[in-house]
Amino acid sequence: MARTDRYAKPDEGDVTADPRRTTLSPLVRAVTMLVAFAAMVAFAVVLARLTLQPSAASEALTHSNFRPGDSIREYLGQPAFRDTVKQIGGNILLGVPFGMLLPVLLPRTRGLVRVAVATAVTMVLVELAQGAFVTGRTFDIDDVILNTTGALLGYLLLGRRLGRAVHPRRRHWWHRFTRRGPAGA
Repeated sequence: MARTDRYAKPDEGDVTADPRRTTLSPLVRAVTMLVAFAAMVAFAVVLARLTLQPSAASEALTHSNFRPGDSIREYLGQPAFRDTVKQIGGNILLGVPFGMLLPVLLPRTRGLVRVAVATAVTMVLVELAQGAFVTGRTFDIDDVILNTTGALLGYLLLGRRLGRAVHPRRRHWWHRFTRRGPAGA
């Protein structure tokens, strides 16, 4: 059996073609990126509204936290379960759009580590802005950790697939030496 180049376009009659390696048309890719951009702008507006206003749920906890886990323990110790869910769940949900949209808008951010780093850097900047400009808000490393966890969840649930669909892997010159064929052939 002859080997085929894994990155070459499959023949139309090729029954061995991998159905998962379909690419989107340029128009669909452009529309998808436009929708992702609009979603990211909407997310930025929501993020600004949520983070740059004082939070009633965190007013009792307004102190800077540079030790991971301290604020989470305090949230879990609150008598009102609703406030705990609001703080922890809200911070996780706040990161999910990053994990879904970054790989679509910026193909170089594909991958767990890259999504985590991009989200962590962004959220550290948001936390610093909160601490500097918003009365009743301070820097909290646990918020950064929870936001980053949410971004990783978003990436694993949908962002990875969206990123690959919109930006298929490039074929590099060294791929012509990598062949796929039957085992042992």
